[in-house]
Amino acid sequence: MYEIITNTEETTIDLGEKLALLLSPGDVVTLEGDLGTGKTTFTKGLATGLGVKRHVSSPTFTIIKEYEGELPLYHMDVYRLENSEEDIGFDEYFHGEGITVVEWPQFIASFLPGEYLEVKLASIDEKSRKFTFIPHGYHHEWVVEQLKT
Repeated sequence: MYEIITNTEETTIDLGEKLALLLSPGDVVTLEGDLGTGKTTFTKGLATGLGVKRHVSSPTFTIIKEYEGELPLYHMDVYRLENSEEDIGFDEYFHGEGITVVEWPQFIASFLPGEYLEVKLASIDEKSRKFTFIPHGYHHEWVVEQLKT
């Protein structure tokens, strides 16, 4: 486990960029946090680190947005799938050639792969956010160790 605090939107984006450089095709990153804790801002940083040129926004109403970069980025907001057992092809994303980011992962917990990087976000004040990185699997333990440096 690793915790870090960001104090600006820019440092949250920088943290996402740094993480992107450590990820591999097929990696899944889950983002847990209340509304306004910076999940989409952090994902913008991941996208920048992956070379995505398009504007990144929350996929709340579409559930999944796909972005092309050096690696594809699959950005999911599965909040609307609460109390649903519908599988919308998660395996294709979770075991694909890109990086998958899942906001509100608790609503599809039974579909998540065995190995992924869990990221918990919490607001400290208006600008500061606490990120807690919890690896699930050896690869993600390595990612977290590299993120610390």
